[in-house]
Amino acid sequence: MTEAAPRTSLWRVRDFRRYAGADAISKLGSEVSLVALPLTAALTLHATPFQVGLLTAAEMVAFLLVGLPAGAWVDRMRRRPVLVAADAVRALALLSIPAAAVLGVLGLPQMYAVALLTGLCTVFFDVAHQSYLPSIVGREDLARGHGALAANQSLAQLAGPGIGGWLVQALTAPLAVVADALSYAASALLLLGVRADEKPGGRDVRGGSRLWPEIAEGLRFVAGQPVLRRVAAVGALVMLSFGLWSATVPLYLVREVGTSPGTYGTLLSAGAMGGVAGAWLAPRIAARLGTGRAMYAAAWAATVCTAPLALTTAGPRLLILPVALAASGVATTVFSVAQGAYRQSICPPHLLGRLSATMRFLMWGPMPLGGLLAGTLGQLAGVRVAFWAACGAYTLAHLPVLLAPRIREVS
Repeated sequence: MTEAAPRTSLWRVRDFRRYAGADAISKLGSEVSLVALPLTAALTLHATPFQVGLLTAAEMVAFLLVGLPAGAWVDRMRRRPVLVAADAVRALALLSIPAAAVLGVLGLPQMYAVALLTGLCTVFFDVAHQSYLPSIVGREDLARGHGALAANQSLAQLAGPGIGGWLVQALTAPLAVVADALSYAASALLLLGVRADEKPGGRDVRGGSRLWPEIAEGLRFVAGQPVLRRVAAVGALVMLSFGLWSATVPLYLVREVGTSPGTYGTLLSAGAMGGVAGAWLAPRIAARLGTGRAMYAAAWAATVCTAPLALTTAGPRLLILPVALAASGVATTVFSVAQGAYRQSICPPHLLGRLSATMRFLMWGPMPLGGLLAGTLGQLAGVRVAFWAACGAYTLAHLPVLLAPRIREVS
């Protein structure tokens, strides 16, 4: 039997280098803002737990408002211009925060407005970004492509929060947001150099009357795929948990436990080390086990590894947080890569944008609800109770896949 020739590294493909490089820079900046924005509200503007929760909700409410039509719109357009425009608008919006802080006029209403605008751009960017990958790599390389993007996410989570925390400590939180704005500008410049041949998958953009039937087509595709329904349910629970987590953990660690902004960012960065390992392992595990068994095993591992998070407190038990996050990061990254490769491998090209938008809507839609729930719990019952709720939600998030063992049979 003739051995298959080794496949060329994706990093030797010019368009993929630019595409993935833009992704890496943008994600690094976003991780800095994940620390800097809530700390700007909490430390600079002295926001209450509910106000911090409202800021988290504002960042993600766009997935509920335009998450579904965004897929149909993106399928009617070329993806690269959408990506570049979204990056440019996000850079300008974020730069308004340090500018207002320097002038002494920064307030929570502006923070909410910037969160809403950047969230809206993120919806279009994320839908176009995922839909653009099959134009750059072949379908046989989707798992490797998703693995590289997952590595970007993990490396950004490894370096970004630490950088963000120490920037907040050295420069103040509003000025630390500059790093994210510059990352979006750099991402836009790299994407301008991508020359992949792509065509819009949907109808002509002037066919506005077809918008809702096209949205319904994407919904029907997901509804008709049992595995995608389970994956969407897991994603919804994970992002509900993340909404709780994003609004609660900064307040819990900085105000309740007493960590400095730099230490807080370092703890989150240390917890991301597992994601780096998971990104490296994911394509290999998926190739060895198949995407179904990889998802099922990763769901079990994620459930076990997140269970100790609620025990985190001051003193030696503070180390529970990075250790548990690192262990769960391996599992959740393997799950993410496997489900991403699976769903794009079964999707017709003309539905890629709507598939991404539908899954994002179903998976990310609950996140603003998590932020509001965290703010309400923190205000009424205390930040510690909200933190326990976030940890418990994370532990139970993968149950929809664990309760469907036939997923192991998916090739």
